[in-house]
Amino acid sequence: MSFKTTCPFALFFIFLLSCSIPETPQLLTVESPSGNNLVTFFLTEKGQAAYIVAHENKVVLDTSFLGFDFKDQPSLGTGLMVQGSTTSTFNETWEMPWGEQREVVNHYNELHIDLSEAGESARLFSVTFRVYDDGIGFRYSFPEQEGMKEAIIMDERTQFRLTGDHTAWWIPGDWDIYEHLYNKTKVSEINAISKRDHPNLAQTYIPFNAVNTPVTMKADNGLYLSFHEAALVDYSDMTLKVDTTTLLLESGLVGSDRLGYKVKRTLPFSTPWRTVQITERAGDLIESKLIVNLNEPNKLGDVSWFTPMKYVGIWWEMHLGVSTWDMGRTQDMSTHTTDKVTGAKHGATTANAKRYIDFAARNNIKGLLVEGWNTGWENWIGVEDREGVFDFVTPYPDYDIHEVVRYGREKGVELIMHHETSAAPRTYEQYVDSAYALIQSLGSHSVKSGYVGPIIPKGEYHHGQMMVNHYNNMAIKAAEYQVAVNAHEPIKATGLRRTYPNIISREGLRGQEFNAWASDGGNPPEHLPIVAFTRMLSGPIDFTPGIFNIKLNPHKPENQVNTTLAHQLALYVVIYSPVQMAADLPENYEGHPAFQFIRDVGADWEQTKVLDGEPGDFVVIARQEKDNGQWFLGAITDENPRDLDFTLDFLEDGKEYTATIYADGDEAHWDDNPTDYQITTTNVNKGSSLELKLAAGGGAAISFEKNRLL
Repeated sequence: MSFKTTCPFALFFIFLLSCSIPETPQLLTVESPSGNNLVTFFLTEKGQAAYIVAHENKVVLDTSFLGFDFKDQPSLGTGLMVQGSTTSTFNETWEMPWGEQREVVNHYNELHIDLSEAGESARLFSVTFRVYDDGIGFRYSFPEQEGMKEAIIMDERTQFRLTGDHTAWWIPGDWDIYEHLYNKTKVSEINAISKRDHPNLAQTYIPFNAVNTPVTMKADNGLYLSFHEAALVDYSDMTLKVDTTTLLLESGLVGSDRLGYKVKRTLPFSTPWRTVQITERAGDLIESKLIVNLNEPNKLGDVSWFTPMKYVGIWWEMHLGVSTWDMGRTQDMSTHTTDKVTGAKHGATTANAKRYIDFAARNNIKGLLVEGWNTGWENWIGVEDREGVFDFVTPYPDYDIHEVVRYGREKGVELIMHHETSAAPRTYEQYVDSAYALIQSLGSHSVKSGYVGPIIPKGEYHHGQMMVNHYNNMAIKAAEYQVAVNAHEPIKATGLRRTYPNIISREGLRGQEFNAWASDGGNPPEHLPIVAFTRMLSGPIDFTPGIFNIKLNPHKPENQVNTTLAHQLALYVVIYSPVQMAADLPENYEGHPAFQFIRDVGADWEQTKVLDGEPGDFVVIARQEKDNGQWFLGAITDENPRDLDFTLDFLEDGKEYTATIYADGDEAHWDDNPTDYQITTTNVNKGSSLELKLAAGGGAAISFEKNRLL
């Protein structure tokens, strides 16, 4: 039984494939709507479930097996039989309430296979494949059945067998944090174990040679692959174990030392989707909506109470040592100790918050984040038992939260609340209703949450099933109070923003703050040209761009941001988030001509076009702002200077635009001269060619404004 194949080349490929799999009684196939991707499922003579993926009639993933290891039950992997299969097609267009684009096409063909073991007490499960023109997703489902009321999973045996030693951009499969620099190696050279020594991380655990997802690869023939997962609900994070000899990737679920297993589920249940994006152009990875499409539709209904926005905050000044989070012992967040920060004072004061509000109101910025506003900060750094440290409702004496909210409302600036949980989720769950109720009573609609430190209880990890449920449940609870969540030290994004649109952004990568205090030199110039093709594929990023004082003088002369100023401007377009921070100190923006781009740039988009790019090298992205239709463009490069030439095909026909270009100056260099920039204007229209000269570590940011008819 097979899905109808429209492409004669695909039919020929299936014939060749069937000849190469001896004693296989049945092949089940499904291809993408255009026929460019083909999945073939079969059982081996031992009854092992396996699949092969082809793109344009060339094998992309060779014979890859599926299965599970359970506690107190035999493994599920051999002696299987196909009980039945069905095929279907689906095509819809749905609207994002906020996002990289307004409308999303969700078009796939599906193959569903029901499987059972041989014997009277056979266990039942199914595998469902959805095949898109930009990749595939598949998941397992376990129905209600006699003799199996729950599944205690010791590991999932999902394989991805590569067909070559691809170039990979990867971070180690850390169970506790994603804040690692990306590595570029061949798959055969991946060595996650060598990344265990991390003096700049508050917590880290890398048990075996594995990578976290999304992990992006490029084959020798130029094809791009990115491996991830979608709809991570009541399960644990999937890392990918790497066999560097056979080039086999296999799922390695994050476990619980406290409980001694990876996942516990009551039947019936389905696993998250295992995903592979497949594109011939690097930019198509970014434009792909496969991850969000594999999630369920919006369950919250109208979420217009959340508005995408730019924001400022009492945050960067703490990382610079200008102020502290607490009123008691001063803290050095770079070493996670209570070492004294010379000359620093409490940042979250009423007067300081009003100063930021005044700045925001003058500059088309609608949000203010205040960290360190609530009591407890003096009691948690370096403390093992952090239960009950924060109650999330009691401000320090020098911070009048109601006055700050009143003043912000008067100026048109909304307060963004901050909840640092100190990685004590049980305490947060205890107080969360009162904490969210406070936010709602203040007329605010968003919160930044943090989870710094080893998870309490001991033996749990940030990326295990317990914490996956915690992160998701906190977002669902927040929606009851019309609160949107931007989580730091989070579980990775897997497209749940479609189902719960109040999941607006998250960290989940090595962010801007590492430039302020990391002892390894900070994020290199190639960092964000890699991030755009890896971490950003999973969802929005709260990276906190816009640092103008690149050398961080006089506060942190031993540290710096390793980009040019123009690169920082371009990030407002390149790195997507519906909440974008103007992260630098207000005094570094005052009177600065380049700040006009931050005033102008949008945060919510009608459509997105990736014009060009290569992982780790450069990327050029254009986005059209929702409602007003204005276009913006961002381009960034790694440590290599780069000349770019592209056509403005995205502009509207028959219209002339003034392009305001914020570019690297002639002498710009990320280290030698990072603040050299120039602003020029030129008239352009659809089809115009534009040349950009990016300095080493540089970038360019462009706003396009329609010219009025005379």
